[in-house]
Amino acid sequence: MKFRLENFEPYFLELIGGGRRKPFDHFLLAILLLASRFYRTVVQFRMWLYDKRVIRNHALGCLVVSIGNLSCGGTGKTPVVEVFAKTLSAQGRRVAILSRGYRSKKHSLWFKLAHMFSQQKLEIPPKIVSDGRNLLMDSMYAGDEPYMLATNLKDVAVIVDKDRVKSGLFAIANYRTDVLILDDGFQYLMLKSHINIVLVDSTDPFGNGHVLPRGILREPIKNIRRADYIFLSKSDGRPSLHHLKSFLHRHNRRAEIIECCHQPKYIERVYARGERLSLERLKGAKVAALSAIAVPASFERFLTSLGAELVARKSYADHHRYTQQEIIDFINEAKAAGAELIMTTEKDAVRIPKLDRRDVPLFFLRVEINILSGRESFDQCISRICFL
Repeated sequence: MKFRLENFEPYFLELIGGGRRKPFDHFLLAILLLASRFYRTVVQFRMWLYDKRVIRNHALGCLVVSIGNLSCGGTGKTPVVEVFAKTLSAQGRRVAILSRGYRSKKHSLWFKLAHMFSQQKLEIPPKIVSDGRNLLMDSMYAGDEPYMLATNLKDVAVIVDKDRVKSGLFAIANYRTDVLILDDGFQYLMLKSHINIVLVDSTDPFGNGHVLPRGILREPIKNIRRADYIFLSKSDGRPSLHHLKSFLHRHNRRAEIIECCHQPKYIERVYARGERLSLERLKGAKVAALSAIAVPASFERFLTSLGAELVARKSYADHHRYTQQEIIDFINEAKAAGAELIMTTEKDAVRIPKLDRRDVPLFFLRVEINILSGRESFDQCISRICFL
């Protein structure tokens, strides 16, 4: 079932992006549009219930910072979560990141059935990916992004649970947390957030403007009015962004807009963490690109901009978990194409199984956030969090 869904994803994205226009496609688009209108109504009704306090959210007695998107994936949210957690921790705050652990491994059916027929109430504790000192789970159980964050952050707890109220209470009780960062939290209304940060991909802000499933939006564009800060990711400072900023200001006049880009820092071996090379190694090198992210083209553009010659490339659906055979097949393909090294993303690196093959070295590209404009707003945001 997982592979069938992954195979359907490229077709679906091409369909809603306007790349397919066969007779059946028009019929399917009409169905998707109806479903999209129903979904939009449900989303707005849910928002109304929270606004009118019919459904009440929870305040946990500490500062909650939500970092999320309006759209599905591809905005580069994880590095932004990392830089906030790292900066706040350096300022002396006790930080915990709360994630839902998208596509992390769940408890077995047998485990759930055993508790269903027992007299004990099933109380599953949150998954502790990191307690701020030790990495306690692998990427399969933690999920890609939580594992990445736990690997790169010290003195920051990373906790996975769909119920972020439960995981937040756990963090406060066990780690004396005073700042909770909700990873992908813009749509999570059950926990009251004090600061809402929304990322917008400046290269493709809102897709075709429709909500799911006709488009890529999780909620209507107008709901960006809830944001306190808007990060324009993948920005290059071009003047044409003025129109996007004006559009965002029309929907939200109070939010500060911060332009940022994802800056490559170095490359690191997948099978020998800590062994790093400078980006100069990519200049003129024949490279094979492997990725399973929302926008593989952006990763491949990074490589070519750094001087690499792409001789082979392979992309899978976002969050795809590689098999050993897939990696072996791609290594053979890269070798046949004359590749000197294989490059992947840091998010992909945590999902690649260990192999003894070393004939074509496998590296990932380390990327960090760089603030292009709005540095004062970013510093103000950090100060606001630290002194609240």
